[in-house]
This record gives sequence, C-alpha cells and structure tokens, in this order.
Amino acid sequence: MTPDESVRRRVEELRRLIRHHDELYFVKADPEISDLEYDRLFAELKRLEQEDPVLVTPDSPTQRVGGEPLSELEAVRHAVPMLSLDNTYSRDDLDAWYGRVVRQLGHEPGGLTAELKIDGISISLLYDDGRLVRGVTRGSGLVGDDVTANIRTIRQLPLVLEAAPSMLEVRGEVYMARSAFEALNRQRRAEEVPEFANPRNATAGSIRLLDSRIAAQRRLSVWCYQIARCEGRSIERHSEAMGLLSELGLPVNPEWKAGRGLGDVVGVLDGWRERRRQLDFETDGVVFKIDRFDEQAQLGATARAVRWAVAYKYAPEGKQSRVLDIVVQVGRTGVLTPVANLKPVAIAGSTVARATLHNFEELARLDVRVGDTVWVAKGGDVIPKVVGVDTAERPDGAQPFPVPAACPACGSTVVREAGEVAVRCPNPQCPAVVAARLRHFVSRGGMEIEGLGERLLEQLLDENMVTDPASLWELDPESLAKLPGWGELSAANLRRQLEEAAARPLHRLLFALGIPHVGERAARLVAERFGSLEALAAAGEEELEAVAGIGPVISSAIVGWFADQRNRRVVERLAAVGVNTSEPRSNEGDRPLAGLTFVLTGALSRPRTEVQARLEVLGATVAGSVSGRTSYLVAGEDAGSKLERARKLSVEILDEDGLDKVVRERSGEGLWSR
Repeated sequence: MTPDESVRRRVEELRRLIRHHDELYFVKADPEISDLEYDRLFAELKRLEQEDPVLVTPDSPTQRVGGEPLSELEAVRHAVPMLSLDNTYSRDDLDAWYGRVVRQLGHEPGGLTAELKIDGISISLLYDDGRLVRGVTRGSGLVGDDVTANIRTIRQLPLVLEAAPSMLEVRGEVYMARSAFEALNRQRRAEEVPEFANPRNATAGSIRLLDSRIAAQRRLSVWCYQIARCEGRSIERHSEAMGLLSELGLPVNPEWKAGRGLGDVVGVLDGWRERRRQLDFETDGVVFKIDRFDEQAQLGATARAVRWAVAYKYAPEGKQSRVLDIVVQVGRTGVLTPVANLKPVAIAGSTVARATLHNFEELARLDVRVGDTVWVAKGGDVIPKVVGVDTAERPDGAQPFPVPAACPACGSTVVREAGEVAVRCPNPQCPAVVAARLRHFVSRGGMEIEGLGERLLEQLLDENMVTDPASLWELDPESLAKLPGWGELSAANLRRQLEEAAARPLHRLLFALGIPHVGERAARLVAERFGSLEALAAAGEEELEAVAGIGPVISSAIVGWFADQRNRRVVERLAAVGVNTSEPRSNEGDRPLAGLTFVLTGALSRPRTEVQARLEVLGATVAGSVSGRTSYLVAGEDAGSKLERARKLSVEILDEDGLDKVVRERSGEGLWSR
C-alpha cells in the first residue's frame, strides 16, 4: 500500500469513527468515548486534511464549521410540495377530522400515528447515494430557500448515510434546543443586541443566515419526521418510514406512537400536556397521521394543507386580553419593536396593560391584529408578551399590522440587514434613539444616576438641554433650577450624583456608552485588559480579539464605534468634564473560580442572570449546556434535561449550599459575602 493510499484509508476510517460517535452523542445521547478521545480523532482528521487538501470533501466532519458567506440564498422548487397542516384545538375538532377521513375512505383507516409537533422551521433534506446534497426551507410550500450550507452545520444530522436508498428526500423540523436558546440570548444580552423572542424565532433567523459560520455557532438541531421520496427501497406505511429513518441514523423523535385507530393513540394528548415542558425543545401539540401511504394518496390535499394529517395544538399559557392598539417603539440601537396596548389584565400579581410582540417577524407569525383576543404571559416571569391569538374571536375587518417603511420618530427609511429579523432606524440622531441611549446611560448597571428618571430626562430632552452623555456634566445648575418642578435643591442633588457617577470605573462607562455588542461582561474584560479609554480607542481588532472572551463581532464593533468622529468627540468631552476613563487593575486573587465551568438549571433562590453574573465576576465560565468540559451543574428546583445529562456524563451536581461551599473553599468567602 502506498503512503497516499494509507493516508486516504486513515482519513476514511477517521470519518467513519467520528460519524459513529456523533450519532451516539448528538442523536442517541449515549456517548461511549470521552470528549478528549473524540477531540483527538477530530484533530488527527483535521491535520491530515490540512496536509493534503485534495482529501477534503463537503461531507467531511471538519466542514461543519461553515464556509464563506453567500451573497444571497438560491430559490429551489420542491419536487413534492411541502404543504401545511390544519389545526384543531379541541377533542371535538379532532373527532370531526377523523370522521371526515372515515367518510372519504369509506372505511376505518388501516392505521394511525401520533407524534409530537416540534415548534421549529420545516426543512427538506435530499440525500443522493447516501450523501446530503441539499437542504431547502418550506418557503411558500412550492418554492423554498437553499440553506444547505447552514444545514451541514447541524451536528445531529449525518452528512453520509450508510446503506441508504439511492435517492432519499426527508422532511424534518429544524429547531433550537431551549438550552442553546438560553445560551444564545445570554450572549446577545452580554453583547447588547436584541434578544430573540423564542427558540422558533431564533431558528428562523439562524437557518437563513448568509454566513454559515455564524449558523454553526447557533447550535441548531433537527428532528426528521417524514419520507417524501424514496428510490431503491419499498415503503408502504409512515410507521415503516420512521423506522427506516432511525435505522439510517437520522435523528427521529422517539416519542411517537402507532395504532389501529384514533382510540389507540389519542391518549398521547393527556400524556404530553404537562410532560412536554420538561423537554429541551419547544412543542406546541401532537400531529396525527394516517399510516398507509395509499390511503394518504386517496385522501389527498387542499391547496394549502394535506387531508391525511392534522395538528392538535395545546392552548397557549397565560391569560386572555384584548388588543386595543399596536404601537412601534424605537430603541437605543434604532431597533423598531411592535408593542400591544391591552385591556388591563392581572397576571402573576401585577396588572398588565402592554405586552411586547418582539419584532415584526414574530408579529407576522402570531398574526396579532388590533381588536384580537390574545393570550398574554410573562416571559421569564418578568416581561409581558403575547403568546397566542384566538382567531375565532377576531372582529370583522381586522387587518394585519404592516412593517413600517419609515421610523415613526424621525421619518427615516428603515433598514433590515441580511439574516437579521430586526428592522432599524439608521439615523443616529433620531430623537427616539437619542432618548433611549441616554436612558440606558443613566440606568443602573450604567452610570446609575438616580436623579434622572424617565420623566425628568424627557423634560431635559424637550428643553434641548441634553443631547448626549457628555452634555449631562455640562448642565448649568442655574438653568436647571428654573425648570418647572426643579428648584435649587433638586439641581444641587443632581450635580452631586453626577460627580459621584464621574468617579465610576471605566467598565461602567463603557457599558453605559452603549457600544453595539458590548455588554457588562465584555466591558469589564476590555477595561481590565487596556486599563484606559485612550488605550482602548487606539486598539485594533487583532489586539481586542487577543482578549479571552472577545470575538470578531465585539472587536469589530468597538473599533467601528471609536472610528466614528461623533463618538470620539463625546469621549473627549467626557474626559474634559472630569469623567473617569481608567480601570483599576485586578489581581488573580479576585478571580478564585478561574478555569471552572458551571451550568445553571432549575429555579434558584435568585434570578439565574444574577447568579451567572456573580460567578463570572469571580472568574468562572457559565455555559448554557452540559458537556464533558462542565465542572459543576448547579441544580435548583424542577431541574430538567440538563440534570439527566449531567448524571450521564458524571458531572458533579451542586445545590446552592454546595455552590457556596465550592466558592468558600477556593476564596475563603461565600458566593454573596464579598
């Protein structure tokens, strides 16, 4: 055997091994080797491919990181239309659907299946001779977008199928696990960019990204639920198709059931009504399907939906209210957010009269209209949000709410960047943007100037006395005292608070300035590394990326912010009025948890964000999911799938007392005693 042949065979063997271990880890959640052993296999494959690039193939495990950005997504016509499902919300509706099926067939169907309805994005996957060659979104049902590059980044999905039919088209649902969603939104909060409304919203934004390298970081997952076309293998039933998908190593949700009739499978509705909340993915109902393919063909479809399947959807959580109006708010980064004004309703101990609709893509998905009866819940028990619409109660003439073409505050034409769901006002001097930035600047976590509440800040803006952060320290006390409701004492108190705020460390100022993507954590990291605002302003992207925890997105945002001369002038004026622009240097004793990785799950005595922030201040890394690299899982009440995962991987599990003990052992003080 020549050296070239031996290398080629070793590459194929490594790919086979890695695919095998990927299936065990990502599909069956039953790994048989350690992360270290897996990493060694992967590193060897990567090295061999780098030494001889001719060996690299599109289906190699090393190619899951994503490739160069695309200019646009290609439209693809589906060989078999991807039709929708009709929805039912009651057992009576479900029985009525089954009755129609029986009447149209002229007899009881020859079998029925029931499976969880995953709340994600439908996808068509084409395998040619066992190799994944194309992934296409549902789109209009007739034409979808080619998202193959992003689909290849999904670690659950095999790029090569062993002993596969010559041609196989699989339908599935791409989704984002709750744990991955929490981690993504935690990152977006840290980077000060709008959070995604829910996992489905995040999936929709991720699957159509033009840059598959970013899609790879989003940790998407997929469940396969149907075979649309198959050549080289005879299949007569949907239940057989599900078995084949599983046999080929494709990820199939194991929670499906087959029976002879509706009575055999309808029990899954009650079985999953509460238990579904413990899953690490969103599901909003159960899909019932006629099992035999010949009977499916006989039943056919309407122009929009198949007749041989129906989705039973659980009622959304929350309380009902009525939408009195929909208004558009403009945030400090220019993002336009639709908000529903509601008939007041009591939820979780408070009266709710407004609820976020997150963004215009979510507004369109929910199809909320003025006059609608909606379900309202509190996201994270804090922010009221609309979670569903009772379309049966919709008033005549109610119209969909349009995406604004112009900013409601300044009239500028709005923009939407490729791959993003956010609609923005591009005008940095938009009065709504300026006001939102100043509210953020004086808020807790920023410069924390308590004397400037929203009403007083609006008054100063209306009087044109403040225009940017530096103008706060340029306020004339005499002019302030003459304003309605102020007086000399109020003006003096504000001046004292401004002097106190001016002494805050650099990381507080950086966060308050609202640099895109720079949240509290990133602000602290760069402040500690560079020590002064002047040094940070002079830093290039490579210097910034050398800081642990600062990636290309944050580094590019910082360099771009300081490149804007308007921002430079504000910084110079802040220094001129005496605002502190330096950061005290920390020592290793201040980071006793450095090198440890924690994962939080379940209900804790304090908000998870607060616990996470405290652990990070002490030097720890807080991850969103459990892996072989996790040091500790901190489990509160009602811990779910993360707890089971930690047990499988033999990760040490702590309650809050155990966490406090770990901190005391490393620092001599408890978690909250500093």
